[in-house]
Amino acid sequence: MKRRTFLAGLAAVPVAGCGLSGTSSTNTATNGQVTGEITFQTWSLKPKYTDYVNGVIDAFQKQHQGTTVKWVDQPADGYLQKVMADASAGSLPDVINVPPDLSFPLAKAGQLVDLNESLKDAKPEYLDNAWQAFEIPGKGGCYGFPWYLNTGPIFYNKALFTQAGLDPEKPPKDFRELETTALKLAEKKVAILGQTPSIADFGLYGVKLFDSDKFTFNEPKGVEFVEFYKRMYDAGALIPEALTQNYTGAGAKFMAQQTAMNPGSAYDLGKFKTDAPSLYANVGITTPITNTGSANMFLHGMSVPKSSKNQATALAFGRFATNAENQVKFAKLASIFPSTSKGGDDPYFTTEDGTDEARVRVAAAKQLKTAVNYTPVQFSDQMREALLQQLADAMLGKKSPKQALDDAVAECNRLLK
Repeated sequence: MKRRTFLAGLAAVPVAGCGLSGTSSTNTATNGQVTGEITFQTWSLKPKYTDYVNGVIDAFQKQHQGTTVKWVDQPADGYLQKVMADASAGSLPDVINVPPDLSFPLAKAGQLVDLNESLKDAKPEYLDNAWQAFEIPGKGGCYGFPWYLNTGPIFYNKALFTQAGLDPEKPPKDFRELETTALKLAEKKVAILGQTPSIADFGLYGVKLFDSDKFTFNEPKGVEFVEFYKRMYDAGALIPEALTQNYTGAGAKFMAQQTAMNPGSAYDLGKFKTDAPSLYANVGITTPITNTGSANMFLHGMSVPKSSKNQATALAFGRFATNAENQVKFAKLASIFPSTSKGGDDPYFTTEDGTDEARVRVAAAKQLKTAVNYTPVQFSDQMREALLQQLADAMLGKKSPKQALDDAVAECNRLLK
């Protein structure tokens, strides 16, 4: 999965050059009453979740007589560009659905309400790691209600493991074991993975990604990580297509049993059962590959712009829509997980019923409590493309791993400025 695309849509767009500090009102959230009309904008939730969202809106309006919530759903294609254009024009909706790396430039430009100041009692209602994802690193503040989360296991093909002489009940747990497994599979002409690493994978390896005001993933541990991938690539443990920019076929390769491992979510099992029954019969399920002990986490949230003329109602709605009850309902519908501190206590996320789906869902819910949003909020889509290009050059031997990472970091820091 691309980061943040598990439900809503596309990866982040570059934000450099947008006039973000334009117009913003000085409305305060504490002086107003919860009444009047607001506009709530989501990211590609219609038509599948129309009934759910309308139900949340109806319940809010019933609880707060005199309020009206106008729901606007934007398509995935071009969503982030639209948000940035609205920000530049000072015309953002009252409540907007954003991932952390889109809230970051808006918050940095002073366009979003700081929940730590406006709703000081809200933080305990959410998981600490989810709340922190909407903070400006090193400066504090929180600029979005955490909404839906996701994480997942690693799936592997037991039949391919057996063919390579590997124990199908002992999949790799960390990157050292991953390399050993990959080289064994490569001897049998089987690729273990269908994608090169993302910036989050560097985090899972234990690389320090960002420090103070600059990217640092070219540190020695980062170089070591690329060298590790280079060894796998040279041995045939990575498919060549993985080096292609914006390659999205890794999941299809795994379903076709052309690769031995693939990250996914608890809800991919249903797709395997329907579309790849021979894989489903041999699929193994294991925890994410990590050197840190913490899985990766994807998340979305709701932010309230300072330009809202009705901040009190906007904040009340954001808090209501992301409360434990509403999040649990949404999670069951949308195959995601709640970000509230109590939402994960629902039996749906804690009790197995004997099915693989429930076993994976319960395991994923547990790991969310310590999961990390490894992708730095400063990391834009332009930076992602720059990193992928440099990784491809390193895999193909056009550059040394160190030179490739030095060049990637230099370009990311240039874009950051």
